[in-house]
Amino acid sequence: MNPKVILLYGYGINCEEETAYFFHQAGADTDIVHINDLIDGKKTLLDYQIMAFPGGFSYGDDTGSGNAYANKMRNNLWPAVLEFVQGDKLVIGICNGCQILVNLGLVPGLKGAYGDRKLAMMHNTSARYECRWVDIKNTSKKCVWTRGIDILHCPVSHGEGRFYAEKDVADALIAGDQIAFKYVKPDGSPADGQFPFNPNGAILDSAAICDETGRILAIMPHSERNSKFHHENDWTLLKEAAIREGKEHPEKGPGMKLFENAVSYFTAK
Repeated sequence: MNPKVILLYGYGINCEEETAYFFHQAGADTDIVHINDLIDGKKTLLDYQIMAFPGGFSYGDDTGSGNAYANKMRNNLWPAVLEFVQGDKLVIGICNGCQILVNLGLVPGLKGAYGDRKLAMMHNTSARYECRWVDIKNTSKKCVWTRGIDILHCPVSHGEGRFYAEKDVADALIAGDQIAFKYVKPDGSPADGQFPFNPNGAILDSAAICDETGRILAIMPHSERNSKFHHENDWTLLKEAAIREGKEHPEKGPGMKLFENAVSYFTAK
C-alpha cells in the first residue's frame, strides 16, 4: 500500500506542486492541504504517514523565516503534530519548511524533547540572498531520507539559511549522528566554512539536520529542484558526454532518491 503524504501550504509557501509531483513519482499518494483545513478539521494529520513542509516564503519571512507558520501550527495543531512525530512516521522540511521545523523544535529533538528549540536559522553571513548550486555530502548513517546518497548537487535559495547552535548542542549533533548533509567542495572535500561552497556560513557546514530517530529531516538546499536529469545546471554537458561514451543518460536526478527513500521506508516493510 502506498504511503500517504500531506504537503502543507498557505501564506506564502510556493513549492508545494513540484514537491507533490516528486512524491507522486516516487510512488506516494499525495495531498496538498492548506494549514487552515487541518485547523478546521477538514483533514486529519494522523491519516497520513509522511508530513512535508515545502519551500517558499511563509508570511513573507516578516517575523523571521518560518517563524509565523511554526507558531500557527504550535498554537492550533501541536497535540496532533506531537502524536504524529512520536509515531512511526516521516517528516521533511525543505528550505522554508526546514526553517519551520527548526522553529517548531522538531529538530534536533534531543532526547525526544520535541518542541524544545535548540537550533536557530540565522541570516547568511554574506548578508545577501543566496541563489546558487551547491554540493552536499551525506554524513549520517541513521537518517532515513538520505540512505544510499553520497554527494548531491542541488540549488540553495534563501536569505536565512545558516544553522546555528550553542557548542553543547553542536557537540550533541555530532555525537548523535544528526548532521544529515554537509556542504562540500565540488571534489567532495569539506567546505570548511568557505564561501561559496558553504553558501551561508552554517555551523559545522550543516546543510541538513535530522532528529535522533532519523525520521525527521530539515534540509535547506532544494533537493526537489534536481530530481530530473535535465534539472542539472550542466545537464547539456552531461548529456553530450554520455552520447560520446555511448551511454544512456538517466531520467532521474539525484534528488529523487530522497523521495524514493521515504516511500520505500513504508513499502519495504
